[in-house]
Amino acid sequence: MSVTALPPTAVADAPKAQAAGRSPRTRPRLRPTTVLWNVFAVVLGIVWLFPVYWMVNSSMLSPSTLEAATPTFVPFGGSFANFAAVIDGRFWSALGVSVTVTLIAVFCCLLFAFLASIAISRFRFRGRKSFILAVLLIQMLPAEGLFIAQYKMMSELGLLSNVIGLSILYTAAVVPFTVWMLRGFVAGVPAELEEAAMVDGLSRTQAFMRITLPLLAPGLVAAGVFAFLQCWNEFTVALVIMSADNQTLPLWLRGFVQASQTRAIDWGQVMAASTIVAIPVIIFFLIVQGRMTSGLVSGAVKG
Repeated sequence: MSVTALPPTAVADAPKAQAAGRSPRTRPRLRPTTVLWNVFAVVLGIVWLFPVYWMVNSSMLSPSTLEAATPTFVPFGGSFANFAAVIDGRFWSALGVSVTVTLIAVFCCLLFAFLASIAISRFRFRGRKSFILAVLLIQMLPAEGLFIAQYKMMSELGLLSNVIGLSILYTAAVVPFTVWMLRGFVAGVPAELEEAAMVDGLSRTQAFMRITLPLLAPGLVAAGVFAFLQCWNEFTVALVIMSADNQTLPLWLRGFVQASQTRAIDWGQVMAASTIVAIPVIIFFLIVQGRMTSGLVSGAVKG
């Protein structure tokens, strides 16, 4: 018969556990403050999720049910009739415009912001501080104050109600903050890593592509999420630039309320349309949530 010896740490911790009146494997009790904070977090999450739940719930109810004095919290007998009613030719046209403008703006924004963040983080040149200050000052300008100038500029270029024109305005609006955001990620990657790779025989471009760029991937994802949300949900610039025949999804959604000014608003269709507009954002978040979380945390370490 063999006897198994206990690890030294277990032998040393056993008397302490017995003196405390519990076994070594007993989990410590939660503190009352921890329980209160957990309850508060759950309540806050419910409050935050309720508008989303109510939007989806209302999208499957009939107008008579929505207008009843007693609210219906669970769509018993609900249907997808509201979704079928709002999905028409105008929806597919608006979806195509929104997807095209968003993809172009996000790609251009990440490209320009990435190159600018590398320049201001890794190189010392004349006017560097002025450029950084200009990036900050541009963020302070209200978007409404630029509408007239933007409209005249797009009109002279022949880009009114044009996907390219709207993409240019979206890119210009999102780039400044994205530059500032990516600057923290680039500054957080030590330049010594590239120098060590160059000592091993790689060129500067190869060292950047193989060493630095993979480390910056979480930051690019986080910046891409910000740019995507800004472009996908933007309303006012599209309202000024785009025409009624060439609308984005937010403008298409606004049309349900405008068309109902002479009669009762069909809130079921409005909620169904809102749910459809939110679905691409949810799918996008599910795809990039892991990278986005790590990118936001790593970007907060050093700026």
